Amino acid sequence: MRLKALLEGTGYRLISGTEEAEISSVVYDSRKIEPGSLFICIVGANSDGHDYLSAARDLGAAAVVIRDDHEEAVSAILSEEQSGREDMTIVSVPDTRIALAYASAAWFGHPADEIPVIGITGTKGKTTSTYMIRAILEHAGYKVGLIGTIERIIGEKHIPALNTTPESYVVQESLREMIDAGMNICVMEVSSQAFKLHRCAGMTFEIGVFTNLSPDHIGPNEHESFEEYTECKSMLFRQSRQGIVNLDDPHVHEILKGHTCPIETYGIENDRADLSAKDLVYVHENGHIGMRFRIEGKLNMEAELPIPGKFSVYNALTAAAVCLHFQIAQEDIRKALAEVKVRGRLETVKVSDSFSLMIDYAHNAMALKSLLTELRDYNPGRIVCVFGCGGNRARARRFEMGEVSGKLADLTIITSDNPRFEDPEAIMDDIVEGFSKTGGSYIRIADRKEAIRNAIVNGQPGDLIVLAGKGHEDYQEIRGKKYPMDERVLIAEILREEQEKNK
Repeated sequence: MRLKALLEGTGYRLISGTEEAEISSVVYDSRKIEPGSLFICIVGANSDGHDYLSAARDLGAAAVVIRDDHEEAVSAILSEEQSGREDMTIVSVPDTRIALAYASAAWFGHPADEIPVIGITGTKGKTTSTYMIRAILEHAGYKVGLIGTIERIIGEKHIPALNTTPESYVVQESLREMIDAGMNICVMEVSSQAFKLHRCAGMTFEIGVFTNLSPDHIGPNEHESFEEYTECKSMLFRQSRQGIVNLDDPHVHEILKGHTCPIETYGIENDRADLSAKDLVYVHENGHIGMRFRIEGKLNMEAELPIPGKFSVYNALTAAAVCLHFQIAQEDIRKALAEVKVRGRLETVKVSDSFSLMIDYAHNAMALKSLLTELRDYNPGRIVCVFGCGGNRARARRFEMGEVSGKLADLTIITSDNPRFEDPEAIMDDIVEGFSKTGGSYIRIADRKEAIRNAIVNGQPGDLIVLAGKGHEDYQEIRGKKYPMDERVLIAEILREEQEKNK
């Protein structure tokens, strides 16, 4: 493609060379530069693409894109003393991340114009909502691609995720692959960081969804303030053809400031919502846990979920509201919700007829508090919480999670998570320090399998056992190496070993 076609709409300014330059690839990683490449200089948390301009010239890049405030960096590579090449085009733009997004969309033929993309933003509920939407649409016969926290799903391919929303080039590449694989729809999680870093610039979402908002991701390398966090989330509704929002959330009006699309609403507490849930029943029987409720408004039907909690009902309303735009039959919505399961998100694993066990990704105090508070609505015999904290991360998280579990669980089994380069015992000491403020009951078992075994073997009728923190992860990271560790596998091994013992 011609350079000018890739950079259309970016406000670029030609410094040297020609905008007619022929481009053979678009890259933002200097290690991938080849002759004919367009190299876009991104300023990241750990490195700055502008530091590799000389390498770009030496490797044969056809053109480079720099940020306006880095123009002094080009003087060295323009010097004939440093290079015999004089044919590399250099352009300057206000924001190279926006340029990368626009160039990527153009390079892959603007795939979002060919496949409807459903974007979901919010502090909580993004992952579960995307899987619910995918389950309903696929039950009705659609082929659905997914981009999210756990993975990217493209046809038969499941690619583990590094970020909730990947870099703009990967987003556009994935959408093109979905189209080529015969996908009809893409559903994706859109994080606040994705908006801050312009990973979805230059594309329009068919439907944008807002789940909820609470203070999170505020600090170094994330968002400067809650106001910035809110503003980033709100950008979705200036890039969507249709908006769907949770009317119960107290921040919904801030999220909708400046929106440019029609808005539909859902909720449980607000009678003005277009779609609402009534008569919630907390189901806990025969080792199963879930929800029963009635959906009213644009739909009128009884619904059931094999996932616990009021927040799961919100996610179900999100999914139903979205799927109505694709003319999905009511029965397909009902059946799909009744069978939906999301790996590592309130994922129930049957271990007994008398008590329940679930795996959840809650790995910070806010998520753990929300989870344990919701489970209290089931009036369990006990809540038993098994968790640890990751090493080489903020120590404050350990104190906070210990305090939350001490206050809200009847018994906590403190164990190991991903210790990374720290001593697991030292991490558990920090959790205990937070726990000590509460007077709650706890035991500590460093070996995660043995901690889970203790919870299962000593399970009592009516217990709710929560394995928190690992969720969808199938590894444990120790001293820079990832070792296989899937809690579902551990549970199966424990049940088999205990059965052998009791023969």
